[in-house]
This record gives sequence, C-alpha cells and structure tokens, in this order.
Amino acid sequence: MNRLLPALLLPLGLAVGQQQLLLRQPPRLLAVTPSAASSGPAGLELRFSRPMNRASVAAASRIDPPLPVRWLGAGSGLKLSLNPGVRLRGPLQLELAGLDNRGQQLATRRWVWDPRPRILAVVPVPGGEQLQLQQHNGRWQPLSPVWPRIFSVEVLGDGSGVAVVSQGQRTQGPAGQQIWLIPVQQRNLARAQLGLGPPQPGQPRALDQDRHLFAHLSSNRFGDLLIQSGGLEPGSARTLLWPRRAGRPITLPFEASGPMRLLPQGGAVVVPVSEGLTLQDLPPRAPRQQMLPGSRDLSSFCPRAGLALLVRHWPDFRRSLELVEPGRAPRQLWIGQQAVLASSCQGNGERFWIAQIEGIQRPVLTVLAMNREGKILARRSLPDWELEPGTPLSFDASNNHLLLVLRPWRQRSQGSVAPAAQAMVMDATSLALRPLGKQARLALWLPP
Repeated sequence: MNRLLPALLLPLGLAVGQQQLLLRQPPRLLAVTPSAASSGPAGLELRFSRPMNRASVAAASRIDPPLPVRWLGAGSGLKLSLNPGVRLRGPLQLELAGLDNRGQQLATRRWVWDPRPRILAVVPVPGGEQLQLQQHNGRWQPLSPVWPRIFSVEVLGDGSGVAVVSQGQRTQGPAGQQIWLIPVQQRNLARAQLGLGPPQPGQPRALDQDRHLFAHLSSNRFGDLLIQSGGLEPGSARTLLWPRRAGRPITLPFEASGPMRLLPQGGAVVVPVSEGLTLQDLPPRAPRQQMLPGSRDLSSFCPRAGLALLVRHWPDFRRSLELVEPGRAPRQLWIGQQAVLASSCQGNGERFWIAQIEGIQRPVLTVLAMNREGKILARRSLPDWELEPGTPLSFDASNNHLLLVLRPWRQRSQGSVAPAAQAMVMDATSLALRPLGKQARLALWLPP
C-alpha cells in the first residue's frame, strides 16, 4: 500500500504541475477568421487559448487606417466588427494585443486584412461567354474557359468557389446544360509578413456527366451548394445538396413549384409550393416544415440571420415588398402597381433597395432606397436604361455600393440587335450611377 500510494499520486501531481505551468504561459491567438455575417461592413472572429479581457484587447489593439470598430463577445472568443457606414478604400493593417483575465500579456500579432469583395461578371467574348473577375486595381482576369453560353452563376457563400451552369458542347443529340464547379483560392487575411495575394482559380470540375434541360443553383455562407436539375425524360428531376466538406452529394426529397434557396445561415432551405413558401430543415436535422401561405416570392436575404425580403402578389395585380423576421408576421414595407424586379438589404434590415418598372409601351426603371419603416430615402429614375432580365441588385457594405447590370433602352424593331448590357455600380446613399466600362450579362460579388 505504501508503494501504491505514491504511484497513484504521481500522475495527479504531474497533471496539477502541468496545469499550473500552462496557466503561467502567456495567452495565444489560436485562430482569426472572417465573420460569416456582420451588421457592419465586415467582421473578424478571434479565438484565444484562454479567456481574454475584452476591454484590454480593445484598448491595446490597433487598426490602420484608423476606423471606428466594436469589440463583441466574451471569454476566449471575441469579435471585431467595423461600424456601419465605414467605407473601405484598401487593405487594413491590424495589430492585436491585450491582457487575458489573469493579467497575462498577449504577444502582439500583426495581420493584413482586405474585406472588400471582388466583382464577377459573365462577359461576351469571341466564341461565346466567359466568367471574369475584376481585381481591386480594376484589371479583369479570366476565371473560366469560354463556353457557348453561361446560363447561371452561383458564388459559394464562403468565397471558396463558383458554380456555373453552361451550355454543353454539342456532340450527339441536344447539347443541354452542364454544371461546373470552379474552385477559387483567396488570401484576403494573412500574417503581415506573408501579405495578401490575388485569387487563384482552379480547373473547372463537372459535378455530373448529365446534360440537363434546366438547372437552378443556391449556396449558403458555409459554401454548401444546392442543385435542382431535370432532363427531358420523365422522372429525371432531382435535388442534390453538396455539403462544402463532403465529397458526395445528398439527395433531397423536396418537391417545389420553383427554384429553392438555401438559408444563408445553413440548416434549412426555402421551398416554393403552390400554397406559398415553406421552410424545410436539412439533414442531419430531423424533418420539420414551416409554412407561409399566400402568393409570395423570395426576393433576397439580409445579412442578419433570419431576415428576408418577399414580394407578395395581390389579386388586384398590385405587388408589395415584405420584411420577414424570426417569430413575426411579414411586415409590409412598400405596395404599388409597379413590377418588382430585384431587391437588396443591408445588415440588420436598416435599409432596403428595390428595382422596379412601370409602364407597358415604354417601361421606366426606378431604384428606391428605403428604411425599415418603409420611408423612401432616395429615388432614382433611369428612363434610358433597363435591368438585364434575371440579374440581381446586390449590396456591398464595404463600399456602400449596389451592383447591377443595365442595358441601354432603345425601341427595337423586329429582328434588330439589342444593345449590349453593362456592369455598373450605384452609390447606395445617393443612387449615383457609375459604369465599370465592361460589357456583361450578369454581375455578382465574390465574397472575400
């Protein structure tokens, strides 16, 4: 027994000694990752080896150029968020320092961070169309091969790639549509000594060998990809979910009356049905369905989880824009006779933008900026332009810009060629329009 007791106590003593040694070690920064959603232009999630004194970290850390920021969170997980309204003109230098809750000093770490998204565009080129990316210096680089036609593009929500539906090469029979995934390696956050780098596209990978009659795509902030597709044969329609970290897709049993949309925060999908809109939970969650009846279309999501904009169609042919918040009935922001083409939303739903048209013989495009009470803050009529069909109105909080694709309006006679569409940015406050000098059929933001 006398020999056994020291043998039993020795591991306990070693564990206590090791614990005391670790407690005397200074805290370490374990991980820095961009925040998936922020009420401001951008945010960072920081994970430390032990609970930190948030006030000390906020006081000791520096950002260059100096910008108003907020420090949120507690314990070993903190969040740095740029304040709403900040406009970014270039990369940020970040110096992290401070004390933990035991008064131990964090070794200073320096990072360089560029939270500005880049622009992706479907560009007409000799032989067909090509997906191109605009660098922050204004230069454009090819991101894809030249395909005869690009039908749709879906940017993976984590910025790790782009899914494309293109026209297949005709060999035997109809060419059909083919689905590709183009990986994109980005370096928008790095140690100061390493520096940043331009995006590096990989080789396109066909997600299947089938040729489809139609294909609809959707992604969430985690980079998961939803594919709805169907062919000419009866029963060929199917819905697949490609999880970001999985090598194989999951077949979903949902039936829809239109394109489905993944919830940005993950875990569920919005499924349109003849009776309205349903929210269906995704595996591995247990099956669960929520229903919102009425003739409604999902228009866009807000960055804050659970907020979305819906377009409601009324029996008297009016349309309304509704804000949906968790646990509340849809709230009407706007109603009118105009057709709503696209919408966008800022942060927690402080501001909204609508692209609408009115008129039959000579439709007039108008962009409205509104607050969450439905008050119109700005209005811009664009009688000389029309929104390229099927293109979105996308908001970038880092520069307070809206991205859209416009085509010059011109009375067309039968057989005449339509004028080329152009990618443009619009100031989200003044609604001033600035062409990018690039012909495009579609333009989207590539998140950092």
